[in-house]
Amino acid sequence: MINTMTLDNGVRIITEKMSTVRSVSIGIWVGTGSRYESAEENGISHFLEHMFFKGTNTRSAQEIAEFFDSIGGQVNAFTSKEYTCYYAKVLDDHAGQAIDTLSDMFFHSTFQKEELEKERKVVFEEIKMVDDTPDDIVHDLLSSATYGKHSLGYPILGTVETLNSFNEGMLRHYMDRFYTGDYVVISVAGNVHDELIDKIKETFSQVKPTTYNYQGEKPMFLPNRIVRKKETEQAHLCLGYPGLPIGDKDVYALVLLNNVLGGSMSSRLFQDIREKRGLCYSVFSYHSSFRDSGMLTIYAGTGHDQLDDLVYSIQETTSALAEKGLTEKELENGKEQLKGSLMLSLESTNSRMSRNGKNELLLKKHRSLDEMIEQINAVQKQDVSRLAKILLSASPSISLINANGELPKALIH
Repeated sequence: MINTMTLDNGVRIITEKMSTVRSVSIGIWVGTGSRYESAEENGISHFLEHMFFKGTNTRSAQEIAEFFDSIGGQVNAFTSKEYTCYYAKVLDDHAGQAIDTLSDMFFHSTFQKEELEKERKVVFEEIKMVDDTPDDIVHDLLSSATYGKHSLGYPILGTVETLNSFNEGMLRHYMDRFYTGDYVVISVAGNVHDELIDKIKETFSQVKPTTYNYQGEKPMFLPNRIVRKKETEQAHLCLGYPGLPIGDKDVYALVLLNNVLGGSMSSRLFQDIREKRGLCYSVFSYHSSFRDSGMLTIYAGTGHDQLDDLVYSIQETTSALAEKGLTEKELENGKEQLKGSLMLSLESTNSRMSRNGKNELLLKKHRSLDEMIEQINAVQKQDVSRLAKILLSASPSISLINANGELPKALIH
């Protein structure tokens, strides 16, 4: 049973009690990420996430780490394009202490100059690490190609130039806009007691009400191409097709389409390109949903001399799916796989905390497991085939990293 409450300052608290477990997962979700940044601020959401672990008025960075280790808990954070999350998973006996520490980080991080400089170096190394990983950076290049100058095309980590400009004042100013009531959701799942909920209500009633209203433009899907020259053993290719926003009525049909395309080991891309033709080790597809847009992405890596063959094989697979749709067997297998993965994921308190936090932040509604299964079962073959024809017939955006920095013949038209 999911319970939702809204405090007077706009903060929403989502709880899901699971009396059969002994753990509690707690997430502080903030509705901001790289999409909400200006060009000059690019990377500030992610840098701020790092700085929350660097010490408060009463706890050093080492003491924060030692506390969670001492109770056998897990603590971490991540930043996406549209939200940031700080979370912990602990035994139920330690949930109150975990909230005390997380909230101390949230409200009282000091952003000392010395720590700012050290963490700036850490993020510089993170940027270098991603740049040195072509099968990672090629996805960032695809976002840049697809969304152009729109902030959805910005890298989450930012750039060396923007990172160099960040100081305590900029971090505080950013928090004044986004770390406020309407943008904050506290999601808790597990063996949750009423005392813990009362503590969360009291603690997060301190959050300032929201005064800033983000006015973001809906992005256009641009079939642009970005090629980067880099000495690599493989060519790394991404193709991006238009997708669907979060909450779209056809989202389950798209999940099933992705499953058939490249989302599983039995998918067409995996079977045709890896198993039958042996053209690559890694080939897959995935869908990214945002508030008002989405993208269906295909990734594959292969030897430079096989790049044309790879592209032709991908085009063969997408064209067949767009023209003829999927089979009844693929639809039924996909439904069972989707329902199975959904049910298995809900056995984890962390998964439930994450699902509830994202749903509240982005959709402001929650579906029961039975409702989701009903919606999956209701998807018809023609629904998925219709989507395949619309999405996969579009001209894709392209990102490529290879040794000569040139598009293969198969992509020149």
